[in-house]
Amino acid sequence: MTAFILILLLAAADQGVKFFVDKLMPEGRTIPLIAGFFHITSVRNRGVAFGLMQGKAVLVTVITAAAIALMVLHLIKNRKAQSFWERGGFILITAGALGNLTDRLIRGYVVDMIDFRGIWVYVFNVADIWINLGVAFIIIDFLLDACRKKRKKSS
Repeated sequence: MTAFILILLLAAADQGVKFFVDKLMPEGRTIPLIAGFFHITSVRNRGVAFGLMQGKAVLVTVITAAAIALMVLHLIKNRKAQSFWERGGFILITAGALGNLTDRLIRGYVVDMIDFRGIWVYVFNVADIWINLGVAFIIIDFLLDACRKKRKKSS
């Protein structure tokens, strides 16, 4: 139950930020917080990561909904066998996917706003942060598991 509450809270935080950007900033508007480095830039992404799959909203929506369903099933089915890192990773990825799916269903596009100029070309959002942190958690889990297996083998 805690996992689902966390997923909803993280998705809600993403939606809260997107709500204000979508309502208060016209598309293309940028607000420099650290000029030339970190800006809040209002972007409407009608594709997926890096603007790929523009115009394929129905396909992206179906794939995303299926991925969320599979991750929720995984969280339920394996809740006792998962490590902190694996469970946290799936919670974060599911929350991010849910946040972006909510945008596609409600707005018809994903609101992006985080703009690190000179470091990263693409503008992204809070849900994207959750997804990337989740992937990092799962990689950490994989590496820790590999180390544990290696130690057991050598002893």
